[in-house]
Amino acid sequence: MADDELRTRNAWVVASFAAALDLALVVCGFGFVSLLFDLEVVGDPAVGIFVAPAAVAASVVAVFVSLGALLRHPERAVVTVLVATLASWLAFVAVATIGRLLGSSDPPAESVRFGLVFGLGWFGLIVPACAFVTAAFAVLVARGRQGGMERPRWPWERDDEQ
Repeated sequence: MADDELRTRNAWVVASFAAALDLALVVCGFGFVSLLFDLEVVGDPAVGIFVAPAAVAASVVAVFVSLGALLRHPERAVVTVLVATLASWLAFVAVATIGRLLGSSDPPAESVRFGLVFGLGWFGLIVPACAFVTAAFAVLVARGRQGGMERPRWPWERDDEQ
């Protein structure tokens, strides 16, 4: 397998696991904030129940795509982490705005305001924070893989000579 193909494959594998981690962290963060502060994720019942999950899904997809594209060169760690973080937040706000726009008869400016307020609230700030942590770990793993680190082996895969 060519070096470029291996880098591409490793990048998308690491991005896949990072996206799963990002989703888990966001759900965990939403749960803790909701319980600790007794808040609903979306306080406006007119918005509907699918806006927040759709926005979270969009943010996770943004993390996946940005990491998959950028982890081919993990030495650009700062750029990769910042792009993944910003893409995650922008996707979250954009889908929240579009979801509010599609679900209400209010003027578009109200939907934009909702998206920005939602993105700058507790729940909206959890999304880029989780993306930042996830992308940082993904860069570390990708750099290790590029440096020759092997994947962990299950006990039955090891050649133990005792």
